[in-house]
Amino acid sequence: MATLATRPDLLLVALRRSRPRTLRARAAAAPRARGAPVPPRATRPRRVFLGLGAAFVDQLAYMASSGVPSRSFVAAARPRQGVSPVEEILKNVEWPDEFPFKPDDFSRFDESSDTVFYSAPRFVTHIDDQAIRALTKYYSQVLPPSNTPGVAILDMCSSWVSHYPPGYGQEKIVGMGMNEDELKKNPVLTEYVVQDLNLNPKLPFEDNTFDVITNVVSIDYLNKPMDVFKEMRRILKPSGLAIMSFSNRCFWTKAISIWTSTGDADHAWIVGAYFHYAGGFEAPEAVDISPNPGQTDPMYIVCSRKKLA
Repeated sequence: MATLATRPDLLLVALRRSRPRTLRARAAAAPRARGAPVPPRATRPRRVFLGLGAAFVDQLAYMASSGVPSRSFVAAARPRQGVSPVEEILKNVEWPDEFPFKPDDFSRFDESSDTVFYSAPRFVTHIDDQAIRALTKYYSQVLPPSNTPGVAILDMCSSWVSHYPPGYGQEKIVGMGMNEDELKKNPVLTEYVVQDLNLNPKLPFEDNTFDVITNVVSIDYLNKPMDVFKEMRRILKPSGLAIMSFSNRCFWTKAISIWTSTGDADHAWIVGAYFHYAGGFEAPEAVDISPNPGQTDPMYIVCSRKKLA
């Protein structure tokens, strides 16, 4: 969970996948800030799903079909020319009957305290300005109009900035994050809650409270995502919208194993799976809002609405 603070002694790595590599190989190859300590050794083996030339979803298809490759598992697992693979990955999905991830998929290279990791405020952003503008533009198109009576929004894993449109406001905008100093500086928030969702995924709100939940570049840090998504479903109003945005940058030592072992389209599938297996959500949609593919930070959205009944 970190739209929050940076630590200069830890790497902020752009996980642009050219070919699968083990986590330790990535650690050895990644540039390290001058004077930064060598990352600690993993306490247990990390699962890596990608075989050479195969996407993560293809691996799942293979396992789900008892060793027979499936063409119908994800209808658009292979991108068509000129079409974003992220936008294709959640179309016509045939989900496995059971949740396809194992507990170790949610382990992290650094299992030290997140409270300590985010204890010092860092008033920085974690995606570049172009990606921020793309996200803000997207919000301007999908969020309820400013100052709509009765609207309540939760910005989950929040920080000193939420990237909502300039001047945006509602009667109730709650920020939930890890650092109180950062949350206090966020001008869009009407109130805030300091909570570590990896220790306590129970959200301290009544049922059917929020019209919208946003989460910016932090979904990859949640090690209990199913608990969190079920709580999101509970606190959203019927037809309420959940917007999960992510890029290809993260504190890789704090991101979950399944995230650091896969690529952008796979990440969209993973977030879509959270919505699907939490239950009570409409079919998730993936949107690629990257402003300049291959030149600036990419920006992706996976979103869904709570079902009416």
